[in-house]
Amino acid sequence: MQKKQNNIGLVWFRNDLRVQDNAVLQKAIADCESIIACYCFDPRHYEMTKYGFKKTERFRAQFIIESVHELRKNLKELNVELFVFHEYPEVVLEKLTAIYSVKNIYLQNEWTSEEINVLDKVKNNLPAHIAYHEIYDQFLFHPEDIPMAISEIPQVFTVFRKKVEKYRAVRPSITVATTNAILEIENHTTIPDLSDLGLSNFEAIPDSAFPFKGGESQALERLNDYFFKTKKLGVYKKTRNGLIGKDFSSKFSPWLANGCISARTIYHQVKRFERDFFKNQSTYWLIFELIWRDYFKYVSLKHENAIFKIGGILHKDYEWKSDERLINSWINGETRSNFVNANMIELKKTGWMSNRGRQNVGSFLAKDLFVDWRIGAAYFEAMLIDYDVHSNYGNWMYVAGVGNDPRDRKFNVDLQAERYDANGKFQRMWLQETLF
Repeated sequence: MQKKQNNIGLVWFRNDLRVQDNAVLQKAIADCESIIACYCFDPRHYEMTKYGFKKTERFRAQFIIESVHELRKNLKELNVELFVFHEYPEVVLEKLTAIYSVKNIYLQNEWTSEEINVLDKVKNNLPAHIAYHEIYDQFLFHPEDIPMAISEIPQVFTVFRKKVEKYRAVRPSITVATTNAILEIENHTTIPDLSDLGLSNFEAIPDSAFPFKGGESQALERLNDYFFKTKKLGVYKKTRNGLIGKDFSSKFSPWLANGCISARTIYHQVKRFERDFFKNQSTYWLIFELIWRDYFKYVSLKHENAIFKIGGILHKDYEWKSDERLINSWINGETRSNFVNANMIELKKTGWMSNRGRQNVGSFLAKDLFVDWRIGAAYFEAMLIDYDVHSNYGNWMYVAGVGNDPRDRKFNVDLQAERYDANGKFQRMWLQETLF
């Protein structure tokens, strides 16, 4: 393909904060003589929501800040300048396209309502001649490759998994080239800190199960360590329900959520591990979890805004509460269950919670306290370092009985505590008192 002469392309980064295996960046470089890039700390993402929480709290915000710093550095090595603003994208893109005579904007395809609304605002502000190149780039199995229409995505995960595993292959990772033309431009934009975003600073907790920083290099370093240095991948299935320490699970989810690493990259590195060392249930199980991630993305593609509604994708009509006293007891770790309390305090102090913890505290809020599950989802959105809209709302619907769980199960938090924290070590760690 011949590059468009005298054309500057603009790559608008959102949840794809990487240069390796980035289809959006690769297409922009292939199409255009030279490109610029931008990232917006959208003020809407740091405001209060109708549920009384900030949309993005300090732990997740700090991870994003670190990731954007890394992205700017890595783009610079490709001769691409990253402009960063604490401003509305519709304002930023209008200015940048005018200053640099941009005719083509490249971006990752997003389909949830807030992202669509922002893109509509951008399009309304920009001249009609601007072309938008929206590319799906957050899946393991690309939407063009799966053996079913989006409208046919099954209600049960196992059916989806078996079909994609049997009939489709994961696309190879993409090599991103350096741009040929170096733009001599000044970039005086600065990356905000937490105080700029209206958030308070914090000291990292030494006991955090996620002691890592944001950014593409950190993601790749973690992958190399977990797979090839320690070979912890080989015991992933046995340890993934752990509660203490950094190595009981892969911890890839925050980097995946922000696009610092692609699902394809992880998949192909698992396959490399299997070729070079061994293949077992654990190596398969990590791919299994990547397919779950894909599945929730396809569920949201199929059901659209139903994933945000109280009846979920099943349109079930339960009697939900919004009792502030119950909500606060859950948030502050003051429920009858010390297991729930310990997990909630861990989240409050670190922005992290294990998968086992999330299932229990979610089920407890929805099925023991009967509180509107969307309040829990909104709190997780604010607090979790690895917040991903599709997985977050997919999992919350699942535990609340309005999603993709065919058995509509309820977690017995007392039995779960006995099984996964039999000696009470995790509970004591976060409650800081002798409970047993």
